[in-house]
Amino acid sequence: MLEGVFMTGWGGRIRAVVGAACLFIGVVGCGEAPQPPLTVGINTWVGFDPLVLARDRSMTDRQTIKVVELISSAEALRHLRNGLLDAAALTLDETLRLADSGFDVRIVAVLDTSSGADVVLAAPEVRSLPELRGRAIAVEEATVGTLVLERLLQKAGLTSADVSVVKMESTQHLMALRSGRVSAAVSYAPIEGAIRRAGYRRIFDSSQMPGEILDVLVVRGEVLRRRPAAVDALLNAWSGGLSVLRLDAPGAAATLAPGADLTPRDYLEVLKGLRFFAPDESLLLLTGPAPELVRLGQPVADTLMGLGLLRQPPNWAALIDSAPAERAPQSGLLP
Repeated sequence: MLEGVFMTGWGGRIRAVVGAACLFIGVVGCGEAPQPPLTVGINTWVGFDPLVLARDRSMTDRQTIKVVELISSAEALRHLRNGLLDAAALTLDETLRLADSGFDVRIVAVLDTSSGADVVLAAPEVRSLPELRGRAIAVEEATVGTLVLERLLQKAGLTSADVSVVKMESTQHLMALRSGRVSAAVSYAPIEGAIRRAGYRRIFDSSQMPGEILDVLVVRGEVLRRRPAAVDALLNAWSGGLSVLRLDAPGAAATLAPGADLTPRDYLEVLKGLRFFAPDESLLLLTGPAPELVRLGQPVADTLMGLGLLRQPPNWAALIDSAPAERAPQSGLLP
């Protein structure tokens, strides 16, 4: 059962995660049970907020699509595996590892890419990347953090043997830096803002690894086959929320920032570190004899294999399903 949890994201947004039993409508009399809403799981991340906007501004029928907000992507992955979610917004690396485990999941949209939202911050005495040698670096127990750290070390001309990697939750990074336990931390917006304000400086960010940190929308293979209309509605919900965010970013920030424990101005700053893909751009990434997503994703897969996080190369043809995107109305959104 999907546990009922009241959660706080980034210290502010209180979200109710509704029990799975509440997602289903019972059979009345002898009639056929109506279809439950398609459930899509998201964790607290600005890049997934178009779905929050679509829900909160009633841009989608709640009997068709139910947005379930969870504490972490690990929860989203667990509930997806257990059949309690039909779809989820995940990072590409998480998706690759999920598919590598044998789970039948398909990418139906590319949502956004981090272009500076993921960062490495260091103590003032670290004046250059090579000076990280022999020092401790904090990183979350998450694939994205591992990927950013790997690219940082490559740029510094170091290997993991040259540093001490300390796994800890991102909320503990500032305390670890202040205590001297670590000299640097792999973080992300908006958490990194508090670290910067405490005097630690950015020495590396995801703008230096373009296209490698991608968020995608995935759907379970069985759901994609059985409920194509609901999947289409999900893509339309994302597109509608994204349109609101792009056409009225200040208004959207005013709505969403308090829940993210940010000021509207800080929320808009976080958005600068993300690049969202319009529906037509996402479609281009998913289609063609050699989809652009494969070109962007293969280096990520190669790195994950080198780190022992993937057992075999991805089967991109089985992983990508562009049919829902091809059915969706395309719109040129504002840049």
